[in-house]
Amino acid sequence: MSSSSNKLLASLSKNDFELLEPHLESVPLGLRQHLEKPNRRIEAVYFPLSGFASVVAVQSPNQHVEVGLIGREGMTGLSIVLGNHRSPLATFIQAAGEAQRIRAADLRSAIQQSPSLRDSLLKFAQAFGVQTAHTAISNAISRLDHRLARWLLMAHDRIRGDVLPLTHEFLSIMLAVRRAGVTEALNSLQQQSLISCGRGGITVRDRKGMERYVGKSYGIPEAEYRRLIG
Repeated sequence: MSSSSNKLLASLSKNDFELLEPHLESVPLGLRQHLEKPNRRIEAVYFPLSGFASVVAVQSPNQHVEVGLIGREGMTGLSIVLGNHRSPLATFIQAAGEAQRIRAADLRSAIQQSPSLRDSLLKFAQAFGVQTAHTAISNAISRLDHRLARWLLMAHDRIRGDVLPLTHEFLSIMLAVRRAGVTEALNSLQQQSLISCGRGGITVRDRKGMERYVGKSYGIPEAEYRRLIG
């Protein structure tokens, strides 16, 4: 799978990509693999080509909630782009795939050589910030079935195909709700023929219907990404 599978890398100018290319390494992304741990030095940055990662806020071992998703539209390690070396957030793989990996030191060196590369990566940082802000809004005011439908749309954006290999238990952790609540919300979406659930995961059946169902809960971060990056 080529680097062009990552939309952020594909958006870079030829000169900026050539600064990164010698240092990029193709690696697998295993399910539940930790790419960043809270308050630990970030050693490498990942540009996913397939699969996606969850960015999770952690207050204690038993209190954590997902604040964002990163897939082939972007990159991990935004603290490096912002001039730091660590974050209080955790980032781990939720759907297995592949990525282009670069050492944090090499990315930092490339950014120092090219203001245009830094600006391109900062645009993604802005788009990701908008995503996390709208996740906070959704968590605060939306019904659980709307929150779940929004999350499924975001996950669907980041995979190839319509099947999301996710369990009810894992969704309950990501949405910070009881498993019974996730089951009830999934049943509601399934009864409306928006999704179907099976042993292989959750299948998106009616993408447009899901978008209509969630309304303004979905779309603003995605529009901001298109405006900034394309």
